[in-house]
Amino acid sequence: MSPKYPRGLLLDIDGTVLDAGRLLEGAAEAIDRLRARSVPLLFATNTSRKSRAEVAASLRDAGLEADDSAILSASYAAAELLRAEGVTRVQLLLSPGAAEDYAGFTVTSERPEAVVVGDMGPAFTFDVLNSAFRSLHGGARLVATQKNRHWKSADGWTLDAGAFVAALEYGARVEAEIVGKPAPGFFRMAARLLGVEPGELAIVGDDLESDMAGGRRCGLTTFLVRTGKFREDRLAGAPADQTPDAVLDSIRDVPARFGA
Repeated sequence: MSPKYPRGLLLDIDGTVLDAGRLLEGAAEAIDRLRARSVPLLFATNTSRKSRAEVAASLRDAGLEADDSAILSASYAAAELLRAEGVTRVQLLLSPGAAEDYAGFTVTSERPEAVVVGDMGPAFTFDVLNSAFRSLHGGARLVATQKNRHWKSADGWTLDAGAFVAALEYGARVEAEIVGKPAPGFFRMAARLLGVEPGELAIVGDDLESDMAGGRRCGLTTFLVRTGKFREDRLAGAPADQTPDAVLDSIRDVPARFGA
């Protein structure tokens, strides 16, 4: 009996495919092997400083072939969710690049229906956060593209959007709707885009909370790579819902899991 392989693949970007904007060793060759076997794949990322188009461009700049349709980012997923729900007025705590995914919305701090928070980096100021707090206090919903703790930038580990989302939750006494990984809706959207069921997907990533736990909740096969955020002590102490199906040294080991 031939082995049963996943029918689709979600590839995390930072720490899995790229390290501080540069391709990890063997990443291009691994992706070429997967594509040669016609494995449907998406680059599924919680990156929220860039638009979907900018994420695709960053992969091309690093040496990978990727168009916009190959990207599912947390910011793009949030925009698609709000469009589907008929939301038209949004306040954006996003970088100018990520805001490009919100074409067609009315972007305003006056009576928005939703406050959308991503990673603004140094642009997070008291005035920006206080304006969002007032919108939330006035009844707007809080939508977080992601709630990651930190990420690895070119100059080292960097605070991510999660801390600022938590500040708004605390101040406004609300709970954010998380759209990116590990939210189940993110994985269901990925499955729809690839034309498969969630249980037929695999995810490869370096993050126990967003990649492994999120994937497990939706029935995905989960592969943790020993690159990026990976730490052996965190894996050893991980709760059952974050335990991956397999631990791989790097993305170079992924094709074998698809018979490639």
